[in-house]
Order: sequence, then C-alpha cells, then structure tokens
Amino acid sequence: MTSFKATVTALTFALASTTAFAAAHSENPMVGGAEMLVERNIIENAVNSPIHTTLVAAVQAADLVETLQGEGPFTVFAPVNDAFAALPEGTVETLLKPENKAMLQKVLTAHVVAGDWSSADIIAAAQSSADGFYHFEAVSGDALSAQVRGDNVYIYDESGNAARVTISDVMQSNGVIHVVNAVLVPK
Repeated sequence: MTSFKATVTALTFALASTTAFAAAHSENPMVGGAEMLVERNIIENAVNSPIHTTLVAAVQAADLVETLQGEGPFTVFAPVNDAFAALPEGTVETLLKPENKAMLQKVLTAHVVAGDWSSADIIAAAQSSADGFYHFEAVSGDALSAQVRGDNVYIYDESGNAARVTISDVMQSNGVIHVVNAVLVPK
C-alpha cells in the first residue's frame, strides 16, 4: 500500500508540475512563430523573434540593450521588420550609422512607455476618455495616443501616424510587448 501511495503522490506531483509549466508558457502568444517566455526580459525574448531582427539590430546600435534588460517595467510597442522596410528608402541604414545614434535612440524610445500597460488597460483608458483617445508619454518625451477602432488598438505618434497592434500582451519579466505594424516617428 505504501508504494501505491508513493506512486499516486509522484503522479500527482508530475501532473501538477506539467500543468503549471504549461500554464506558465501558454500565457504568451507566439511572435513570428517563436515562443515568448514570461520569465525572460524584453531583450531576451525579442532576439528570438524572427519578425523583429531589424528592431533588435537598432536597439543594439543605439546601445539600449542594457536599458531594456533593466528592471522596468516597460511597455514596448515593437515594430516588425516590415514596418521598418516600409520607411522611405535609406532611412534604416541612415539611422544605424554611429553618427546618428542620438536620433536612433529618440526613434526607439518613442516606442517605449514607462509602466506595465496591458491591452485591457490601454483599451479601458481610451474608451473612458472624453475624446476616445488615451494620451500618454513615451520615454523619449514624445506624445503617444491610443485609440480603439472596432476590434483593433491603434497607437498614434505626434504626427498622426498610426500603428496597429497586431499581437498584444506579450508578457515579459520586466514589462510587456505589443507588436505593431508601423514605426512611430517622433517630431
């Protein structure tokens, strides 16, 4: 009977452990076919996303890796490779030049907001505002606005350019990433 109890206890523990592991890893959506792990920070997950290679290269060129590995929390609106490719020809190459590092830092930090803003938080704030927009400030000091249109959340830069959130609530150990389909351009 003792070995039966031990077997049942072991099976119960194994099932509970497997369920807990699965729950912890199923909370996040896949990004570009890559698993995003909650226990990893923004940089550790971003480098695994095949649709964010341009963003990762830009973050490295801007010397922002250490910052985005920091405690945070940060909310990052992460443009995909296609968003960078849609910029005027030569823009990315120009921004990546060492002499343009300050400009690149400004562009990238225009996609980062202090705090841990889930899509539910952003939607609630936008829907409860008088003008239908939630206005907030990026780490760069630039103004961003969020609006809900239908089932989509859009983030606007100061020039009125809109980036649609295509994947929301990618939780990180130091914040959250919302994947967007356009680059937000600071003034």
